[in-house]
Formats: sequence, C-alpha cells, structure tokens
Amino acid sequence: MLARDAKNFVGYTVREFNGFDRKQITVKPAQASRGKVLLCYENKAFFAKAGEKVPADHTNRWESLQIAQTYVGLGYEVDVIGENNQHFVPAKNYSFFVGNRINFNRIAELINEECVKILHIDTAHWLFHNTAQHQRLLSLQQRRQVTLPTRRSLNPNTAIECADFATILGNEFTISTYRYANKPLYRVPISAPVEYPWPEDKDFDVSRRHFLWFGSVGFVHKGLDLVLEAFAEMPDYQLTVCGPIDHEREFKKAYYRELYRTSNIHTIGWVDIESRQFREITGRCIALIYPSCSEGQSGGVVTCLHAGLIPIISYESGVDVDGFGVILKSCSTETIKNSVRMMSSLTASELQSRARQAWEYSRANHTRERFAEEYRKSISAILTCLGHQERTIEERTSHFAQQTTPFSGTGI
Repeated sequence: MLARDAKNFVGYTVREFNGFDRKQITVKPAQASRGKVLLCYENKAFFAKAGEKVPADHTNRWESLQIAQTYVGLGYEVDVIGENNQHFVPAKNYSFFVGNRINFNRIAELINEECVKILHIDTAHWLFHNTAQHQRLLSLQQRRQVTLPTRRSLNPNTAIECADFATILGNEFTISTYRYANKPLYRVPISAPVEYPWPEDKDFDVSRRHFLWFGSVGFVHKGLDLVLEAFAEMPDYQLTVCGPIDHEREFKKAYYRELYRTSNIHTIGWVDIESRQFREITGRCIALIYPSCSEGQSGGVVTCLHAGLIPIISYESGVDVDGFGVILKSCSTETIKNSVRMMSSLTASELQSRARQAWEYSRANHTRERFAEEYRKSISAILTCLGHQERTIEERTSHFAQQTTPFSGTGI
C-alpha cells in the first residue's frame, strides 16, 4: 500500500509539474519591447507543435493566441500563463495584466500597482450564472422528483471590481450582469473555429420537422431537460441530441426514457464539429433549440449559425438573432413547443431565407478575423483612454489578424 501510494504521489507530482497549468511562455515582438504584458488565460495552443492546427473544441484556444498577438503587434513582450496556474507569482513590472475571472483576483493583488488590469469576460457574472442554474435544478426537482448535481458552477470572485477595464464576449444580456460595477466594458464577438459553405442542396421541406440540441456538459443549465420533455410530447417532430451524454450519469439516468426510448428523439452523443457527421446532422435539421439559462456568448449557437441552422434560443444564450431567429419569451416546455410548431409551419422559402440570414450573420459577425478586429479596436480605445499616443495601432497590428499558428517562445 505504501509503495502504491508513493507511486501515485510521484505520478501526480509529475503530471502537476508537466501539465499546462504550470507551463509558462514568453512571446517577444520583432522590435525592441516597449513594455510587458501578463496574459493569464487558456494556454494550450501556445505549446502546440510547429504546423499543428489550433484545436476547434473551444473558441478560447485560438482567441487566447490572438489576444497575445494583439499586444505583440503593439510592441509589447507577453508572458503567458495558464488560467489555473495557482503557483505563479509576478516577478516583473507589467504594463498590462489580462485574464479571465479565474485567478484574476489573486494575481491582481500581487502585481505592481501601476499595472493596468484588463478582465476578459467570457461568462455572465458568476452570481447570476449560479443562481440561474440552481433555479433550473430546483424547477427540475419539483417537476420530476429528482435532484441532480450542479455541473457548471462558477467560483465566487470580485474580478470585475478589481479590473480597470474589461473586454466582454456576449450581448446586452451578458453586459447587463456586470454593469453594476461601473467599469468600462468593450464588447468583442466570439469567434468560430469552423466556417461551413452554404448548404446548396438542403431540402427545406424535408427538414422542417427536424430540430437539433447541441451543447456540452451542464445539460440542465443548457436546457436539454426542457427540450426533451417538450419533444416527448410532440411525436410528429424529430429531435437530434448532440452532446457528451455519458459525462453526466445522473442526467442520463433521469432522462433515459426520453433519450433512448422515445421514437422521435435521436441521441447521438458528442460530435466533432469538423467532422462529416456534424455536417450531415445539420443538413437534416432546420433549427437549433438552445434554452440555456446563462452564457457569455454561446460558441455552440454560433457554430450552428455557421452551419445554416435557424436559432431558437434563450436571450441568456448571449447571441443576437434579431430578424431571422427566435428568442424564447420563456424557457417553459410550452413555449418551446409553440416555437417549434411555428417554425415548422413556415413556408420552405421563408425557412430558407431565415437560414441564409443566420449563415450570413455568422460570417459577418462571428469569425476569427472579426474577433481580431474588434479586440484590436477595444485595446486601442483603452490606450486612448489611458492617454497613450497610438496613432499607428491599426497599421502595427493588422497583419497579425490573419496569423493563426501557435507562437514559438521562451519560458518565463
């Protein structure tokens, strides 16, 4: 037993020191550095092998690279650490500290006093987020007499209070959860890791009764329970479920009948958005149904817009879909059913028009190029607010917008 425990301890220690949470890298500009930036965010893509593609499993892989590229383009040296690195202690004087809610408070207290702290917001405020999730779980308990665990709770923090400025992924809903702090907020659109061609051969008459729920863990948080209950009462409408169902055993057990014993509900499981399978699924469906109770800006919704699906989503999903999508007035099963029936009743030409608008909107507003452009504008506005003279910001950073390959750099 002692030998086994010792082996496990050594294995854990090796993983701890070799894991991405402990990895650090410095990225230097081509010219002489004008200052230093500390970036505490997703760092895995910085250590990818040369020529290796940035993973598409989450938008923050590439977005973190682009944030660093923006500052490097401005002439700053950027130190990058993982967002979960609880061991890092700043040993340099930094001009800017950039990070999301994780670790922000701790580092903000340790960093040099004159450093400008910029929070990168990628979720709704933790208090709204957690409250909304618990309300959903309580409602489920009352409806189904089952208690499921929380899956997406956020740790309490005062990151927005500690920040001087903030960039934010989301819409007016997301912004509203932080407005109380009276900090300057700069909206940046979430990017999309994959863009799809317009589905020229799609038959909108055939697909009008086929709908998709697409999301990751936190199924009650993201409204899958409500969607399953709604479609179980609508046998004439087909629902495809794409998500890592096996990751939540309690949910799978509670909704086993709907997931696997209901003829009009087809549970696929997790699907790679770069796969042919995902394209085939979205090609069969007319709309995405996503009644999440709280997001920053849902990458899953944006991915489905790129695939040409009409969105039927909650306001709290953080994506604007005015003119072509449906914002649920409530996330009740009755409202979901009514929205499904309404969508299915539209003519094929109207469905095609809405789908085309969704596709065009995503390509105009949610791309890597657009994220890079809007993030640069946000930092430019912050520098202007601080009194920095940056007349050539766009010139010095524009060529970085197209760069998507990982950096090569040195350890801090």
